[in-house]
Amino acid sequence: MWKEKLKLYDELVAKCERFERKGKTMPYTSANGYMFSLLNKAGEIGIRFSKDVQEKYMQEFNTTFYKSYGAVMNGYILIPEEMLKDLDKVAVYLDESYDYVMTLEPK
Repeated sequence: MWKEKLKLYDELVAKCERFERKGKTMPYTSANGYMFSLLNKAGEIGIRFSKDVQEKYMQEFNTTFYKSYGAVMNGYILIPEEMLKDLDKVAVYLDESYDYVMTLEPK
């Protein structure tokens, strides 16, 4: 199952031309010194947003905070399984997340 989710995550990231997937055992995207999406060992995808946007999307997507290795990842929301049926739409959110981290002070 994890390999199928990895393939899906790779397809998602490939739809976004401004960045690429990194990591071998823990796939993620990063820019400006900040991770902004990742795939955990449970095969779940989390995307990072500003606090305001995060709260809005958690209600809109009927989802919760994203967890990786048992820890809540601050700023990340869990992308519901149902949304992964439309990768083009999720790619828009991933691009939005990239834009967000590019506004942060570089690390």
